[in-house]
Amino acid sequence: MQNVVAINAKASQGIIAAQVTSDDMLLESIAGGSRTAMHTLYCRHNLRVYRFILRIVRDATTAEDLVSQVFLDVWRTARHFQGRSQVSTWLLSIARYKALTALRQRRFEDLDQEDVREIPDQADTPETSLDRTDTRAILRACVAKLSPAHREIINLVYYHEKSVEEVGQIIGIPQSTVKTRMFYARKQLADLLKGAGVDRFAA
Repeated sequence: MQNVVAINAKASQGIIAAQVTSDDMLLESIAGGSRTAMHTLYCRHNLRVYRFILRIVRDATTAEDLVSQVFLDVWRTARHFQGRSQVSTWLLSIARYKALTALRQRRFEDLDQEDVREIPDQADTPETSLDRTDTRAILRACVAKLSPAHREIINLVYYHEKSVEEVGQIIGIPQSTVKTRMFYARKQLADLLKGAGVDRFAA
């Protein structure tokens, strides 16, 4: 009986340790070859990375493949992480690079940003039609109509709750540019929401 209690206590301690271990500590362990730390980091961040990539590539299969590539890169390069940003910011930077590379391979990025804005809106998808009265569905539809640069800003700031500084690190632009893009993105989104029957965009 005592052995069972001891085993359960040890297991509980392991769970608690995994919960309180910081991302930075996990990366240190990964750099040392710890597969357990790699598994913990993956479980902690894979869904966020997947959703981030999916909003860029808009293809579930591609997004799943790219998530695997992102964490493979983490396994290979963990020792190079210098702690200048949060680990989650570093992961999204890698994810963004992978996603944009995939887009280039599909020749989507050959379109000029202004050309993208001029592409006529397609008919609502069945999901959007069914959720017409759902504010979240309307918001997603309006965000999808933003230019790629503005959509990216909204994605990082509101869905991933990144700061202006972190967004700048992920995209590789000055903070002032992030603020400018965010201002126009919110303005454009507010106009789209108003046209969809939503009075305002709650930041």
